[in-house]
Amino acid sequence: MEINKKMLIGEILDVNPKIANVLLASGMHCIGCMMASGETLEQACAVHGIDCDELVERINTMLAE
Repeated sequence: MEINKKMLIGEILDVNPKIANVLLASGMHCIGCMMASGETLEQACAVHGIDCDELVERINTMLAE
């Protein structure tokens, strides 16, 4: 399955819990908070000042390995 920026954080973590490591490494330290489960990756990246397209690419690369 390929991740996209319109997916909810909760959905993304359901795909593969190891994605949490990529999110944490990028500076997204609130993945366990209540808001994160209902936020899209794009929304979370905007709040944290993270390049969403780059993060999606990193996640999908990790999943492909």
